[in-house]
Amino acid sequence: MRRDLYDDALTLREARQKYFVANAFGLDGGYSLDWVDVKVGPIPLRIPNTAGRKRAVRFHDLHHTLTGYRTDFRGECEIGAWEVATGCADHWAAWFLNLSTIGSGLLFAAGDVWRAFLCGRRSGNLYRARFDDALLDRRLGDVRRELRLAEPTPAARAVDGIAFAGWSLAGLALLLIQVVASPLVVPIIALRSRLAPARPARPQS
Repeated sequence: MRRDLYDDALTLREARQKYFVANAFGLDGGYSLDWVDVKVGPIPLRIPNTAGRKRAVRFHDLHHTLTGYRTDFRGECEIGAWEVATGCADHWAAWFLNLSTIGSGLLFAAGDVWRAFLCGRRSGNLYRARFDDALLDRRLGDVRRELRLAEPTPAARAVDGIAFAGWSLAGLALLLIQVVASPLVVPIIALRSRLAPARPARPQS
């Protein structure tokens, strides 16, 4: 976690704009697009930008600025584990995408995924908040303190290991389902998106 990437004095709106620019996501982060280019690990893929994903990714992007997790493969696996540990409420697209990144992360960055999950077990997130101007005008430092992100992560407990094992199994099972289904699903998605305008690729989020 790299909270120093976005200063505590910034508002969430200012930090998000800085995040959009740094990652070439466009002025609105790609929220208005019907299709988005993502990277599932090293593999580029165009997926429909569903209403559920649009609703979840607004908070997901703010979480990136609050935690400092990057948008590369490792960073998305970390923030996916962190969000699952904190709970994604009724954002089903977030549950699906985050569990997928946990499954992938366990194969290549298990230690990082575990540490991010442990941090999430001790902190909160914004998925239960109202997304409005009042939220975006808040200072990062204030929100970090409220979500307990400014505190050091305590030592792991047995219950944390049990929870991690359970969510890891769920993530690996979901990843296996996607691998098995991909020969059928990916060509259909590719066919439907052929005429969609290309945009810079986002990691899976």
